[in-house]
Amino acid sequence: MNAQTHRGIREAIRARIVAGEWKLGELIPGEVDFAEQYGCSRTTVNRALQALAEEGIVERKRKGGTRVRPLPLPQAQVRIPLVREQVEDMGRTYSCEIVKRRKTQPPVPTSLGLQIAEDKEAAYLETLHLADGQPFAFETRWVNLATVPDFETADFGMLSANEWLVRKVPFTRGEVELSAISAEARIAQVLSIGRGEALFTMRRTTWLGERSVTTMALHYTPGYRLDFAI
Repeated sequence: MNAQTHRGIREAIRARIVAGEWKLGELIPGEVDFAEQYGCSRTTVNRALQALAEEGIVERKRKGGTRVRPLPLPQAQVRIPLVREQVEDMGRTYSCEIVKRRKTQPPVPTSLGLQIAEDKEAAYLETLHLADGQPFAFETRWVNLATVPDFETADFGMLSANEWLVRKVPFTRGEVELSAISAEARIAQVLSIGRGEALFTMRRTTWLGERSVTTMALHYTPGYRLDFAI
């Protein structure tokens, strides 16, 4: 088999992992099974799986098979809850509204950060998270469609984009930044607060192997306090 076939098998398996066919830590089919499915040799499958292992997407153990790589230990130990969980833990009713959704070229800093070519488009989404029908947090998000193509047509309904991505994409690493900002006009308008009020803000970028998944900013209404267990 040629190198193109090896890359094709690698990308086909990657796409199935991204689509959530196997959960984090779950055993995936063996080389013989994949060889039969794709009509190729075990050697070709071995090369594809080894490439995915080197990217950190799967883990391979001798006589133990190949598994979708679970979250790195630091992420598994320090878990930042979903907005829905935060609202429900306060005994309030969660809901969310999509404020803006489009496919467009990201600003240059975003393209560079997500390693997306400047002539390529990404998905942009603004979501207002509500607690008992009142603004709780405003989220802005860019998603790399080369990594998560299904995001463009996903029907979120009551499920936020954040929760959809957590369920669908087994990210392998991420960076989180916590800060305080002064609410600019746009954020103040969406959250129904005064311009310039101090807001707790979380920025997060996640990756699947060497591919970016998403980058987002979450601005909470004044008075918010982050609690999480370690």
